[in-house]
Amino acid sequence: WPRHLIYFIAAAQLLLSPQTPSSTPQSSQEMPPARSTALSLLVSVSVLAAAGLANATDHIVGANRGWNPNINYSDWANNQTFYVNDLISFRYQKNTYNVFEVNATGYANCTTEGAAGNWSSGKDFITLDRPQRYYFICGNGFCFSGMKVSVLVHPLPSPPSPPTPIADHAKAAGSSGGGAPLLLQGGLAGAVAAAIAVSAAWIGI
Repeated sequence: WPRHLIYFIAAAQLLLSPQTPSSTPQSSQEMPPARSTALSLLVSVSVLAAAGLANATDHIVGANRGWNPNINYSDWANNQTFYVNDLISFRYQKNTYNVFEVNATGYANCTTEGAAGNWSSGKDFITLDRPQRYYFICGNGFCFSGMKVSVLVHPLPSPPSPPTPIADHAKAAGSSGGGAPLLLQGGLAGAVAAAIAVSAAWIGI
């Protein structure tokens, strides 16, 4: 799963788990304001996460030509823009071709030693979950026939600034000495991490 969704699920489980009862009884119909605000923040972050997934692009290697020998995949890759959580898909004849994720050396020399992953279903979907350069080749000697592609994955654009009231609450929590500032920069994973920190400060965990 994309890392930002894993962080979100973990935070939600933490916030929804039973808390130690307070010395001051509260109505069973009423949720503490801090807890309610924290949950609202996590809902907002989940919307950002869902938006990130909805905007993810599936890049089919070679387009309608698929994953086959004697195709210039560098030209194909140079006409694509890849972002974190996009998919790269390989379509090919099963039992004839395959896909290996290798490092720069393996890519240059067409070797699969120490490969980070390999696929052979004939229709492979691979999530590009980190901002870095990826290298993919075909084994069985087909890499030497041009079955290799390298793609550069860019970080997600920064999400929109949060509403002013949320920013004010976060600032207040930070000034009280137990909070963490809300910095929704660096993509969805950063937004979720910030939400977890601020929510923990408000709830006192």
